Amino acid sequence: MNDTIAAIATSIGIGSISIIRVSGKDSIAIVNKIFKGKDLEKVPTHTISYGHIMDSDSIVDEVLVSVMKSPKSFTTEDVVEINCHGGIIATKKVLESVLLKGARLANPGEFTERAFLNGRIDLVEAEGIMDIIEAKTEKMQKLAINQLGGKISKMIHNLREKISKIITNIEVNIDYPEYDDIKVLTNEDILPNLMNIKEEMVTILKDSENINEIKKGIKIAIIGKPNVGKSSLLNSLIEEEKAIVTDIPGTTRDIVEGSIAIDGIPFQIIDTAGIRNTEDKVENIGVKKSLEYIEKADFILFVLNNNEKITKEELELFEKIQKKNYLILINKMDLEKKIEEKHFSKDHIIEMSLKENKGIEELKNKIKEIYHLEQIEVENPSYLTSARSIALLKEALEEINSAIYQINEGMEIDMVEIDIRNAWNTLGLIIGETYEEELLDQLFSQFCLGK
Repeated sequence: MNDTIAAIATSIGIGSISIIRVSGKDSIAIVNKIFKGKDLEKVPTHTISYGHIMDSDSIVDEVLVSVMKSPKSFTTEDVVEINCHGGIIATKKVLESVLLKGARLANPGEFTERAFLNGRIDLVEAEGIMDIIEAKTEKMQKLAINQLGGKISKMIHNLREKISKIITNIEVNIDYPEYDDIKVLTNEDILPNLMNIKEEMVTILKDSENINEIKKGIKIAIIGKPNVGKSSLLNSLIEEEKAIVTDIPGTTRDIVEGSIAIDGIPFQIIDTAGIRNTEDKVENIGVKKSLEYIEKADFILFVLNNNEKITKEELELFEKIQKKNYLILINKMDLEKKIEEKHFSKDHIIEMSLKENKGIEELKNKIKEIYHLEQIEVENPSYLTSARSIALLKEALEEINSAIYQINEGMEIDMVEIDIRNAWNTLGLIIGETYEEELLDQLFSQFCLGK
């Protein structure tokens, strides 16, 4: 934390502008050594100066240099950002010049880690930064902004405050039993408050697990025998002619992927090879891949032909998807009906005619219903969006449940307090009120270089 770090903060490649970020107590002095223009050590904070980065008497690049003095910067340290031309050679040369004058190359996420360690942000807000970078839709970006803006942290702080009041009341009773004006606290007194806290945590956890699954990107596999319309379905969903469509069975021999957003939530659509017994070696490899994707997918779209009877192979395939979220899509409703629907629940069936573009909107609406997409709030959410935070919330909930169990078993109140205090500490780990160095290294190493 005492050294000065530097890194390229923009994508490496050809572009109009690149930014080299420098942070630490010597950042201004280091950049000043290679900058020809105003004396950066004398300019006011939050100002931009025009000049050149120099290598002895040679100009490296024409630049704009932003100076942000401590504590009013992202890391709360002195920060300098050099805006240079976006060429790969120019950018690397400017960074090299900064490093030669005494800065150290930053580790991935080290700027954000310093912001956390210096009290600028908490861990939930730090994870919000990564979520903003990785957001694929506007809705996911808004959810990330709520994290960065402190709304989610406030929710955890409020939970901890409610638990803290219970702990305080218990300790007053334990430490000062001789005072007559202090109400004697019993297990029955704190049980209603614990039950309310549990209910709030259960709601947050349920919503968060759903959001976390959605955030990772729902993988939808389109499966079925050859020539049922799987590729046509993919093309209709992504509104692009990505998969080859012919009347010849077995046209799709490999995995074809596409992406869509439904209600601002990203979905990855995978068109698999038609599943059937075949002697064709290449097609057989595709069939094996298709069976593997059934296991990997979060959601299955099983496509059947309306004008054909169910085959034994299709019934066997249906058995393989029973433990998954799935829908049965009966395609070619424009043709004479021969399929028997008795094998399937009506709640899982959508009738379609991809040739006439019928059933696509019904399918999207059904997916929205299954994943409760219309219930996702982006203005005032109560979601934790990282696996780390959700795991800790689960742990805190188990500790609250343990305290409730002990109360119901008639345990002494000072014993019950141990679990309640553990829950309070665990919630603190979510926002970083308490943390371990190893945890921080693991968390921030997932960030990109320069962030």
